[in-house]
Amino acid sequence: MVSLKSLVSLSSRSAAVALLVLVVSVAVQTHTTNAQSCPTELTSLNVCAPFVVPGAAVANPSIDCCNALQSVHHDCLCSTLRIASRLPSQCNLPPLTCA
Repeated sequence: MVSLKSLVSLSSRSAAVALLVLVVSVAVQTHTTNAQSCPTELTSLNVCAPFVVPGAAVANPSIDCCNALQSVHHDCLCSTLRIASRLPSQCNLPPLTCA
């Protein structure tokens, strides 16, 4: 039988992956024509999902994650993070504050 802790952990990971997909989707819709490769670059970051979810068992990213991150252009990643940081206010939610 699956424990409640396992279900919560699975739910957190699913939420993190869903957020990553949402960020990629927003990035796809907002990039200009001179940044056509950005969505593909961001999709390659899916290999990093196991290292960015809260409570991840593995603390250090894999070489695949590091290589994917290195292949993402600086402007693409920064634009995506800016878009993601605006999501709460666009959804009438309080801004995120991280310690």
